[in-house]
Amino acid sequence: MQDYLNQKRSGALRVVGLVILILFVFMLGWNAGVNHAEQNKLNPTQTDALSATGELSSVNMQLFWDTWNMLSGKFVDPHLLDTQEMIYGAIRGMVASLGDPYTVFMTPKENKEFQNNLEGTLEGIGAELTLKNQLLTIISPVKNSPAQRAGIQPEDIILKINGEITKDFTLEQAVNKIRGPRGTSITLTLIRKGHDQPFDVKILRDTINVTSVEWKIKEGFAYLSINQFGNRLSEEWSDAVNKVLSRHPKGIILDLRFNGGGFLDGAVEIASEFMDKGLVVTIKKRNPADNEEINVNGKARLASLPLVVLINKGSASASEIVAGAIQDQKRGTVIGENSFGKGTVQEVVNLLGGSSLRVTIAKWYTPNDKNITEKGITPDIEVKRTPEDFEKGRDPQLDAAIEYLKKH
Repeated sequence: MQDYLNQKRSGALRVVGLVILILFVFMLGWNAGVNHAEQNKLNPTQTDALSATGELSSVNMQLFWDTWNMLSGKFVDPHLLDTQEMIYGAIRGMVASLGDPYTVFMTPKENKEFQNNLEGTLEGIGAELTLKNQLLTIISPVKNSPAQRAGIQPEDIILKINGEITKDFTLEQAVNKIRGPRGTSITLTLIRKGHDQPFDVKILRDTINVTSVEWKIKEGFAYLSINQFGNRLSEEWSDAVNKVLSRHPKGIILDLRFNGGGFLDGAVEIASEFMDKGLVVTIKKRNPADNEEINVNGKARLASLPLVVLINKGSASASEIVAGAIQDQKRGTVIGENSFGKGTVQEVVNLLGGSSLRVTIAKWYTPNDKNITEKGITPDIEVKRTPEDFEKGRDPQLDAAIEYLKKH
């Protein structure tokens, strides 16, 4: 699974500078049977595109066309010339040239899988991935997933997938290789801080049904765990809060550990349950005039209860917005480990044929103007949870939260 914060659907005009080649390519309806002379007649070598300053500039496309024609006319295995895949490949290369692991082109198949992911259902191992310093890195294993049961941890680096070195994989290629039907197995070779050598982990794939919210009462305190900020969050959260309030808890523990993020709207909704006023997050965009300050939305059903927020290295994206807002506004105490540090906003733009472009359109900052990408969220009280703790079922972070609430 991959985390992507802001899923507002808008027209392709929002990203004309990036997708003009995509639209141009699809409109031409290329095929490998067009000969060189005909191709040159159809395809101009100059087109207009937006420059970095937003102004139209002339782009010479001759190199692109020359390469296309050379492959179409001379590649030794013409049956491998799938024009649709060649177009997708060209677009991927254009997007990858930006060097942003969160700006990604998705084919119709990948786009459908992405939507299924946000709905909370997929088959695979259940882990959030990213490219960090050009290394395939675990953001977080999904709670109660095969990945978590196998001992996968945040910041594990995936060196190999079934023996294949991942160094030159795109994020989508890695995800596609890791996903698979339930009941099948996969072996990941991992590099982990504190281990001298890479080691293998065999994982049995399964259907991943991600419940957005879990709750229970523990020693008189309400424990609310958010697994992801997905499509079902609002309904599940509202139901959980109603049940929690009927138990009249003495305080609340909000668990955002191993939560790789999701929708911005969901983060604002959750923060607004705990604060009756104040800034949640500042969204800083390409044009400073378009920057946004997003405040609480006025629900605040839990504003009067003592609060502890749990985070760890697997807390990213929307989780960091919530934790950062509660911390900066001094609404509650953050306990655990430093968060992952993913402070960018993505927008998904639907394109022709069911494909889409997920593009980074902004960065976010906490109410005290901290850049989450640079440092993540630093807990007020640091408490680590070791691999041995996991193996033996111990949770010193949750224990610390309960003890803190008892004293305060």
